[in-house]
Amino acid sequence: MKKLMFDRRQALGLGAFAFAALGLAACSEGPSDSGSTSSSSSSSSSTTEESSVVEIDKDAFDKLIASVAQADDATIEANAWAKAIKERGSFNLGATRTSVLFSQLNEQDNVTRGFDAGIYLSLIRYILGSETAYEYTQVTSDTRESVLQNDTVDAVFATYSITDKRKEVIDFAGPYFSTQQGILVAASNTDINSLADLAGKKVAVQSGSTGPTVLAEYAPEAVAQEFTKDDECRTALEQGRVDAYVVDQTLHMGNIVKNPGKYRLAGDAFGPEDNYGIGIKKGSDGVEFVNAFLKRFEEDGTWAKLYKIAIADRCGLSTTPEPPAIGA
Repeated sequence: MKKLMFDRRQALGLGAFAFAALGLAACSEGPSDSGSTSSSSSSSSSTTEESSVVEIDKDAFDKLIASVAQADDATIEANAWAKAIKERGSFNLGATRTSVLFSQLNEQDNVTRGFDAGIYLSLIRYILGSETAYEYTQVTSDTRESVLQNDTVDAVFATYSITDKRKEVIDFAGPYFSTQQGILVAASNTDINSLADLAGKKVAVQSGSTGPTVLAEYAPEAVAQEFTKDDECRTALEQGRVDAYVVDQTLHMGNIVKNPGKYRLAGDAFGPEDNYGIGIKKGSDGVEFVNAFLKRFEEDGTWAKLYKIAIADRCGLSTTPEPPAIGA
């Protein structure tokens, strides 16, 4: 039937951490809000990058999902959204399957794993008793709201940033993850270790993303150079045409995992927090059900275990952040 919150104080004090054995390509491999796409045409060959990916521990991930207990009948009956899914016998899922850290399809066993995948598989198991009981719909930045509005899917999981504009047409459960802007430099760069070090430096940013605005506010003396895509920014960095690259931290994390030894994160994340939520049709009581599930998921330690397996172990992080407050 089956067709990454970085806390600035705990997980992102990475300027001092040597990512010598790691390397980030798009955590926007799904529908990124930065508007970037992943391409190898102007960077390293995709074959080289893919062969060096720091893989997820599949056994640990699968074991964690299998440990999620099913909701009792009373819990399901009390919620119209969950009851409809249970009666149907399958979950209509809107998601992506190309995000290295959040939702990457393994073509050998046809299982999607990652941080987002761990949450939606756990939720599906919680409602239906089996994490395989779902029908998959690929979503993009342009279709996420429409597939909810026309009842194609029950929920959307796609590193989906919660914004006031989106909340006008859909509802969000969560947030379940939070990120900010990050600074990526070459692994050999020893000059840039903080936001202050960007003064006078050439910094790549993606046009159409929040990067240019945030960089101008937090590092006004940096010299911004705009590119249209993630791989263009990284190519400029590798060729020495820019000194650093600023964009969403999760995008950098994915590139580090896919390119061991090539990049490192310089200093703490900065700028406004970007919270990821789970999209649900407006007016549905599914938000209450999913938020209750997420609260349980966090309190019993499953969130922290998933973070370690999907993100921390792959990025060389030794600490686990506190998840964002649900309903915030």
